[in-house]
Amino acid sequence: MPYTTINKSTDYFNTKLYTGNGSTQSITGVGFQPDLIWIKDRDTAVDWHWWNDVIRGATKTIHSNVNNAESTQASSITAFDSDGFTLGNDGSVNANSENYASWNWLADNTTGSSNTDGSITSTVSANTTAGFSIVSYTGNATAGATVGHGLGVAPKMVIVKTLAQTNNWTVYHESIGATKHLHLNTADAESTATNTFNDTAPTSSVFTLGSGTETNASGNMIAYCFAEIPGYSKFGSYTGNGNADGPFIYTGFKPAFVIYKNIDTGYYWKLIDNKTNTGNGNEGAYTHPNTTDYVNSSSLYDDFYSNGFKIRNTNVTGNGSGLNYIYMAFGQSLVGSNNVPCTAR
Repeated sequence: MPYTTINKSTDYFNTKLYTGNGSTQSITGVGFQPDLIWIKDRDTAVDWHWWNDVIRGATKTIHSNVNNAESTQASSITAFDSDGFTLGNDGSVNANSENYASWNWLADNTTGSSNTDGSITSTVSANTTAGFSIVSYTGNATAGATVGHGLGVAPKMVIVKTLAQTNNWTVYHESIGATKHLHLNTADAESTATNTFNDTAPTSSVFTLGSGTETNASGNMIAYCFAEIPGYSKFGSYTGNGNADGPFIYTGFKPAFVIYKNIDTGYYWKLIDNKTNTGNGNEGAYTHPNTTDYVNSSSLYDDFYSNGFKIRNTNVTGNGSGLNYIYMAFGQSLVGSNNVPCTAR
């Protein structure tokens, strides 16, 4: 087994829960200065998902549950701090007494640097150790255009959003290939379109664009790129069995965060984390990145194990018989010794 370069997963990704105060407050305890912050209200099923990153700036937000263009929200996330972030009094991220989940990733703690690896010059904030980069670029509506991502290895998953237009969030995942894509803001099954990623898989330096507006509109674009790091992150697929004793998905680490999606039919994305999904027969909290729901369920939980996760329900969202799913997972802790990811037992 390969050795992992991640000795402490929470140095690069961490879920931070907090309670709003309706005023202003600094959220600490993330463990690092986050470069991508994703927030969801856990109490109110009408509040949107908020995505803010260091390249676009603290008050610039996009929402994974809708196709809306970027907006400026001056009283939402107002600063990226050394151990977390600062909030204004916006009720979607800081309503008094309401509970929130924030998912935080570390890039390189800069607003990005110029990358000329592709035919389109990009601005990239990349963390090659953790396999994560934030990429800003200006689309040109030209098929075959390429964009540098700064990871040094081919990303397994790329999420792209236009900033000035109302276009879908478009997802490349290695398990479905570059001829197909998913939409993070919808429940749609996978679809085939040459004009998204030009039928071309990412390389160690660039990802390729079609001429379509979802990935290559004539204007500002943002992309979040994820490479696989043994012992820390995993991107793959599985097939459901329609049984309450659902499939076990090996990751090589204990997951802290998992998103999965049925790619065959129109069912929601599902997000679970180790802070709110206790599993093992107990309460299972989850959200759908493409809706405003936040659900607590004693029957739709999933189990986290030392080397992977297991689906424990027959819901078609995660375990339809014979249906295919893709997933992304980030680690909670190392297993084995000497930083070697363990094998399943």
